[in-house]
Amino acid sequence: MRLHEMAPKLAAGDVTRTVLAIGRPDFPDVLIDTLRRQAGVGHCMVFGLSRAGAASCLLDAGNIPTGSDLGAAYAGQFHESDPNRDALFEGEGGAPIMLPSFAPRMYGARYRKIFFNDSDIVDKCATAIWTGDTCFYVNFYRITSQGRFGDIERARLRTIAPAIGASVARHFQQAATPDQNLATLFATRAPLSMLTPREQDVCRRILLGFSSEAISQALGISLHSTLTYRKRAYERLGISSQNELFAIVLGLLAGPHALN
Repeated sequence: MRLHEMAPKLAAGDVTRTVLAIGRPDFPDVLIDTLRRQAGVGHCMVFGLSRAGAASCLLDAGNIPTGSDLGAAYAGQFHESDPNRDALFEGEGGAPIMLPSFAPRMYGARYRKIFFNDSDIVDKCATAIWTGDTCFYVNFYRITSQGRFGDIERARLRTIAPAIGASVARHFQQAATPDQNLATLFATRAPLSMLTPREQDVCRRILLGFSSEAISQALGISLHSTLTYRKRAYERLGISSQNELFAIVLGLLAGPHALN
C-alpha cells in the first residue's frame, strides 16, 4: 500500500478555511489551527524574501515562545546563511517549491544553536512560492514535546503545501480580500470562468460561507432561483457538493498561474 493511501483523508473544507481567511485579521490563527489539525504542525513562520536580498518576518504563530525573536534574527542576518537559500532562488517562476527534509547537519553551528537547540525545535518542513519579486517562504516546525514529523504528517504537508503557500502569498499581497481573490479566480480561471455571471455570484457566496437563504437576500432573488443557479453551476463544473467546489478553488490556488 502506498503512503498516500495510508494517510487519513484530508478535509478539503478544512484547508479551505485558510483560503477564505485571506485578508482577514484572524488569518494567522486560522492558518496554524488548520496546520495543527491536518499535519500536527506546532509553529508556522512566514518570511518574505526579495531578489534584491532583503528579508522580513511576515507571520509568526504557534507554540514557540521566542518565535518573534527568531523571526527578527532570521530576517536581520541569518537568512543569508540558510542552507535552503539556493533552492529558494533557483525556484523562481511561480510554481510551488517543497524544500528538502530537515537535517541538523545542513546548518552551521551558530545557526543550529539559535534556531533549533535553544528554541527547542526538533523538526522542520518548508514550502515556498514566488509572486513577482517576492518569495513567500513558509516554515512548519515541531518542538521536543511533539517529536519529529511522521511519514503520514509529511505526506499531508506535501499535499496541502501548495494551497497553503498560495494562500499565504495572497494574504500578504496588498489590498487582498477573500471576495476579491475569489472574483479573480472566477473571472480568469477555467472551469470557474465558464459559469454565467449569476452562477458565479452564487458559487462565490457558497465559498464565503453564505447559506442559501443569505445568498437569496444578498442577490435579491428567490430561494428557488438560488437553488437553480447552484444546481446549474454544479452541473457545469461536473460536481455535486460544496466540498468539490472547495477542491476546485484549492487546485486553482495551488496552480503555477494562480497568483498572476
